[in-house]
Amino acid sequence: MAKTYGAGLLSALASAYFGSSDIAFSDGSFNFSPFSSSSSGSGSAANPSSASPSDAPVESPKPRNDNPRTTAAGFDPAPLEKAVQLLEKIANDPQNKNYKTKTFEILKKQEETKQQELAAKVAEFKAMEKQAELEKQRVSYDEQKKLAQAQAQMKSQMVRYEDELSRKRMQAENEHHRTRNQELVKMQEESSMRQEATRRATEEQIQAQRRQTEREKAEIERETIRVRAMAEAEGRAHEAKLAEDVNKRMLVERANAEREKWVAAINTTFEHIGGGLKEILTDQNKLVVAVGGVTALAAGIYTTREGARVIWSYVDRILGQPSLIRESSRGKYPWSGAFKRALSSLSRAEKGSSFTNGNGFGDVILHPSLQKRIQQLASATANTKSHQAPFRNMLFYGPPGTGKTMAARELARKSGLDYALMTGGDVAPLGAKAVTKIHQLFDWAKKSNRGLLLFIDEADAFLCERNKTYMSEAQRSALNALLFRTGDQSKDIVLALATNRPGDLDSAVADRIDEVLEFPLPGEDERFKQLKLYLDKYIAQAGKRKPGLFSNLFQKEQQKIEVKGMTDDILREAASKTEGFSGREIAKLMASVQAAVYGSEDCVLDPKLFREVVDYKVAEHQQRRNFAGTDKTSS
Repeated sequence: MAKTYGAGLLSALASAYFGSSDIAFSDGSFNFSPFSSSSSGSGSAANPSSASPSDAPVESPKPRNDNPRTTAAGFDPAPLEKAVQLLEKIANDPQNKNYKTKTFEILKKQEETKQQELAAKVAEFKAMEKQAELEKQRVSYDEQKKLAQAQAQMKSQMVRYEDELSRKRMQAENEHHRTRNQELVKMQEESSMRQEATRRATEEQIQAQRRQTEREKAEIERETIRVRAMAEAEGRAHEAKLAEDVNKRMLVERANAEREKWVAAINTTFEHIGGGLKEILTDQNKLVVAVGGVTALAAGIYTTREGARVIWSYVDRILGQPSLIRESSRGKYPWSGAFKRALSSLSRAEKGSSFTNGNGFGDVILHPSLQKRIQQLASATANTKSHQAPFRNMLFYGPPGTGKTMAARELARKSGLDYALMTGGDVAPLGAKAVTKIHQLFDWAKKSNRGLLLFIDEADAFLCERNKTYMSEAQRSALNALLFRTGDQSKDIVLALATNRPGDLDSAVADRIDEVLEFPLPGEDERFKQLKLYLDKYIAQAGKRKPGLFSNLFQKEQQKIEVKGMTDDILREAASKTEGFSGREIAKLMASVQAAVYGSEDCVLDPKLFREVVDYKVAEHQQRRNFAGTDKTSS
């Protein structure tokens, strides 16, 4: 009975003390069993005799506590108080003294075991707490790392976005500046155009005022001359009036004498004419003879005139120079210019050939390599002629005024050939007659005993591509006629073409060319030599009479130009300034210098006047180039 009661008390005490197996901790909660083994409560109650003090107490049903009083540790002390009260009752019972001692020992051991388990649980909890702290720190570190990566990525995205914004902003600014610059350039161009228009209007107004002033000046001069003439006439009238009587009497007497003389002559003439007409009219035979003689004389004059015209046209067609030829070393007729050619050949024989003595090409100053090439062609052409071999055709191309025509003329002279020049612009106006004129030209050229160099200037005017839409049928026919006459190598004619646009020539014409020479703009050395040449020709030699038999008798002596201080350094300075000038422009420059010298008071050429003219011509050349560029841009 005591054992059963003690077991029930111990079970109630354990149930009260350990009624809640859930122990709360500050960092969490975990479940543990206070005893290593447990038995069913129903079994203990059914068989109390089998229970022993060493057995574990049977758990009773957990009492319901609607309003538990909990401590800071989180358990309810009410069951414990009940257990304490029961223990006090048991302790006061003398029959259960030994059992109480054993019970307290068991409780003590259980408490120690519980304390050890709690210590192990606390250690395990601390380890878990440290592990959780470490895990928390790791998670925090990972989150911080991810946050840093996200911030870095966001920062890089912000940097890229800012860069893109700055690029777009710079592009927008550049576009704005470009648009503004274009507007400024356009405004400047419009301002320049307005200024140019204002300048032109001002110049036109000045020119109009100058012309008006000149007209007024001329009117004043005419009025002055008229007044002077009236005064002189009045003076002469006054003088004549003083001797009016004497002059009147002399005139009357002279008039009477002349009248009497003419009256007598007229009477005598009419008497003779009247007598002859009376005799002819009265004699029928004499009348018939007179009428027949007058008729025969008129018929003879008409027949002679028309016959001479027909014969001369035939002679001109057979022997004369074709109308396409602008210039030729041959005369218009075989007998014309014989004396001049004889004198020219005699002078060349006396002076010697410039080709052999190295005097160059006379007025033609070219690049040394080009001049050497032309000399080789001249020598080869001369040898070809002497060996009766076929001639080679040539093409000269380059800017205008670079000496193509002069080089062809000198080439013909040095080769011993006759020279003839025609221009391609003369073919188109001939229309349907162009083919006939081309054939007449080549027939005339073949009659040259020395061989002839036919130079066609501006060849692209009628030798251009035949598929051009603007090319007329007559031009195509003329081109075909020239291609027909130049199909084979000729031993009589050297064909030399000159053009500024070699690419416009027909492919068949280009196929007939054997030698191609480019005539570029002269370099600084060539310009210096040309300035020196034309300075001697237009300035130093100006005013000198040409040698001749009768020219000096009737030619007025010109004023000579005095040259002061014109050195080679000044000419080289002018040569460097005239970059881009052609040979023709340099010749015109020196002609302008000559005109400026003749326009001066003392007719002296000094460096100051020379530089002024050079600067003016250089500015004029630049203005022409600007006009040419403007025309190309507008077209």
